[in-house]
Amino acid sequence: MGFDEKVRRDLEAFAKDCGYDGSPFQWDEARRFLLRCELDAAYFYFYGIQRDDVGYIMDTFRIWKEKEEKQCNEYRTRRVILEIYDEMQQAIESGVLYQTRLDPPPADPAVAHPPRSGVKI
Repeated sequence: MGFDEKVRRDLEAFAKDCGYDGSPFQWDEARRFLLRCELDAAYFYFYGIQRDDVGYIMDTFRIWKEKEEKQCNEYRTRRVILEIYDEMQQAIESGVLYQTRLDPPPADPAVAHPPRSGVKI
């Protein structure tokens, strides 16, 4: 059994323990980045951290900032978290639900691994 198959089998057991009876979700780095940014923006907002303070806090992650500036020519994580924070703030002020950038949205079975034939989770 290869590494990927072992990880997948472990994830299937974990998913079942969490009450999810589908296949585990596929690893997608771009999707995971947006999920992390949305969660970070939501935590900042729910803890009452103001936008200027969010930017300041993000700037304290100096090593991460320098790494992204070398790789992306910008501090991408900070920018995207602040954009999403602003979108969440605008949604709250307008009374309209926040619309995720993820397509399909989080936990959509379309981004899960296809089920293995003959295996019931």
